[in-house]
Amino acid sequence: HVQLVESGGGSVQAGGSTTLSCVASGHDFSVLYMAWFRRAPGGEREGVAAIGTTGHTVYPYSVNDRFTVSRDNAKNTLYLHMNDLKAEDTAMYYCAADVVNFQLGRSYENWGQGTQVTVS
Repeated sequence: HVQLVESGGGSVQAGGSTTLSCVASGHDFSVLYMAWFRRAPGGEREGVAAIGTTGHTVYPYSVNDRFTVSRDNAKNTLYLHMNDLKAEDTAMYYCAADVVNFQLGRSYENWGQGTQVTVS
């Protein structure tokens, strides 16, 4: 089982930027496929970025060119840098991990508790 702890959320002004972090433990981080998801109030969990073991990244059209996912295997840490934030980006953001490459699918076995991002 992989433990995931997100941090970096908070309140951000529209048009601003912020970076989320997710520290993983309990598994060799370098072999994990990682992703960021979000869920807005009343909405479904949506994948916003995924990164594979070789660094290949996938984004949905809704965040393309605004969000950047990266990983530091030496620090067992996943990042999500978000630019030009909009009110509709307000959500709870979760990181997810698995040994299977689900990309933006929701079948990841391991999830963090989430960190709230509020854009106003």
